[in-house]
Amino acid sequence: MTLIHKALSTLAVLALAITAFAATEYPAPPKEVFRYAISDSGDAFEIDWAVEDGAYMYHGEFHFAVNDAGIVLNTPELPKGEVHTDEFFGEQVVYRGNFFVRIPYTIKGARPDSVELTIDSRGCLDSGYCYMPQTWVETVKLKPAGPSGTPKLSLGSSMGTSSDSEFPPVDEVFIPEIFVVDGNTVELGIRVAPGFYLYKDKISVRSLSDDAKTGHPDLPQGEIKDDEYFGEMEVYHESIIAPMAIARATPDAMELDIELKYQGCADGGLCYMPQTRVFTVSLPAAATVSDLAAMPAGSAPVSEQARLAKIITSSSIWVAAGLFFLAGLGLAFTPCVLPMVPILSGIIAGDGDNVSSKRGFTLALSYVMGMAIVYTAAGVVAAAAGLQLQATFNQPWILILFAGLFVVLALGMFGAYDLQMPSGLQSKLSSVSGNQKSGTMVGAFVMGALSSLIVTACVAPALIAALTVIAQTGDMLRGGSALFAMSMGMGAPLLLVGAAQGKLLPKAGGWMVAVKNSFGFMMLGLAVWMLSRILPGSVTMALWAILIFMAGVFMGGLTTLTTESSVPQKLGKGFGFLAIFYGIILLLGSMTGGTNPLQPLASINFAGGAAVAEAEHELPFQRIKSVDDLDREIAAASAGGKTVLLDFYADWCVSCKEMEAFTFTDADVRAALSNTVWLQADVTDNDKVDQALLNRFGVFGPPTIIFFGNDGAQRHGYEVVGYMKAEEFTKHVRQAFSSSDSMSAQTH
Repeated sequence: MTLIHKALSTLAVLALAITAFAATEYPAPPKEVFRYAISDSGDAFEIDWAVEDGAYMYHGEFHFAVNDAGIVLNTPELPKGEVHTDEFFGEQVVYRGNFFVRIPYTIKGARPDSVELTIDSRGCLDSGYCYMPQTWVETVKLKPAGPSGTPKLSLGSSMGTSSDSEFPPVDEVFIPEIFVVDGNTVELGIRVAPGFYLYKDKISVRSLSDDAKTGHPDLPQGEIKDDEYFGEMEVYHESIIAPMAIARATPDAMELDIELKYQGCADGGLCYMPQTRVFTVSLPAAATVSDLAAMPAGSAPVSEQARLAKIITSSSIWVAAGLFFLAGLGLAFTPCVLPMVPILSGIIAGDGDNVSSKRGFTLALSYVMGMAIVYTAAGVVAAAAGLQLQATFNQPWILILFAGLFVVLALGMFGAYDLQMPSGLQSKLSSVSGNQKSGTMVGAFVMGALSSLIVTACVAPALIAALTVIAQTGDMLRGGSALFAMSMGMGAPLLLVGAAQGKLLPKAGGWMVAVKNSFGFMMLGLAVWMLSRILPGSVTMALWAILIFMAGVFMGGLTTLTTESSVPQKLGKGFGFLAIFYGIILLLGSMTGGTNPLQPLASINFAGGAAVAEAEHELPFQRIKSVDDLDREIAAASAGGKTVLLDFYADWCVSCKEMEAFTFTDADVRAALSNTVWLQADVTDNDKVDQALLNRFGVFGPPTIIFFGNDGAQRHGYEVVGYMKAEEFTKHVRQAFSSSDSMSAQTH
């Protein structure tokens, strides 16, 4: 019966795995999902398990064996677990998160130095995927007879009890362990025996290697205790797990010695002496390396996008979604998202004279869902395939097509035609959707989907964080959920616009024509804005000149007023004439090479009656193209004792132009970069050379700014993604280069 049961169990698991694989591609390897660390206490094997979120292990599927007949394993001591109703196995006891297994043993004869421990286990994912039964064999070094053993003691360590004390030795009360997560992360675990506690502020970690530095362990919140030795302290009465970043100077696999210090006491009144332990961990190859000399002691700087990526992977999926919704809400007021307001307003205005708040909100929701779904799907596909999302959506033919669509929609606003669906399709949609008008909901959804292209003109730390999680971990669920939440945050103000249109839009009469005409000009403005990413600046300014001139004509700037003219007509005449005048100035500026609509005549100097072109606020960037160009310039800068700023730029990148217009021109920014070589990589073409340079640093798109110290090493953790104001950027630059400058001063 046992063989039959095992056979049926295996077949059931195989069927579950095949079914789940169709829905969940490329699950993480089991050793990445079910991690463990093994140690020997002298009379038992102790295994600390760390199970990833969304996964679990079966209590009844644990089996242990050793290859030495002189060692007899006793009954394993497993925790209580939780009851889980399984689709194939019925009610089962399972384990999630962190748990501890103890396997007592007795030795017959001589004590060996090491033994091979075989671990049989089985686990599944909440998504439905079930791994095949796993068998892992680990070599465990046995503690020699007596009280001494691993982990090894560093100088200065002492025990807190004597041999005749009623309290157990410190190593039986506080059991520290360190196990590897990846090349740049480890987890510190300290088991605390019942009746004892550990001081939070007495826990410290440092690397004993010159090739790596440890960050501060991310310790959980403890409980406040009025301690008889130290007063009010934060302590741990239970075991803790704390992730810890590792900054490395080399990406190669390495052995790292980590020193851990801690101190704890017994509830019964004894306080142990401070303890120091040294652990040797084997780190695999690292994904990133750091300039260790430029790092403050005990901390590894983490960029904003890296912190957000950690939120996605380590926090609850609902917490991550909420935070990314707020991040999207902040992005909603950037130049890359604001153009969606006139698009949505035009859709609502074109829906008819009587638009209720409910109707406006429904249209806005359809529009936002179209934008969010397409933007999320495109981001997931791009990150999974390693594509440059921005460059893909900002190809010239795509921008021209989209601009043409805006022109067509604008003509509809001006009354050149009635934009509606074929009558046959209208009838079918009406029969399906009741009173819904002419499939406008579908049109709003499609326009929202197309409008998602606008958002790709900018990147932000939140976007890069989500794309990084998808690209590096393959966790499309968490990364995609964060992307979708961010998209909904960007669209939240649009829902308010939709609901308000029913109250703000005039219901009928000549005002409605004027409103539609204004939305028509907004659509044409969006077309010019889209084309500005690929057209020369002077040509773009000429298009703005024509658009503003014609808007002035529509406002009545060239009409003749009479004594009977109304106040609105007089206001229209005045503002229209100003628009016409400004349009003429823009046109003159474009003809003389001007590119800035806010300063149309800045390129002209009328001194001596001659027009002389001058470059104002010229930026000291040196253009580079390839990886070799970058390495050569960094080496030259390092030889001269200079730091380096590398700016990834593209003609279609809106935030790049914001940085050049408002941040890089600031006097304080220039002062902070006075000893810095300004390099700029123009990745507009997104050719193979551009992609090689982007891939070297894992950059998803511009604007991204990377800093290098005066020793030529990259300042990891100080990357800037997206637009940053001048004051904040100045502080960021000084922090990034502070250590390098001090080292340079010491050297000289």
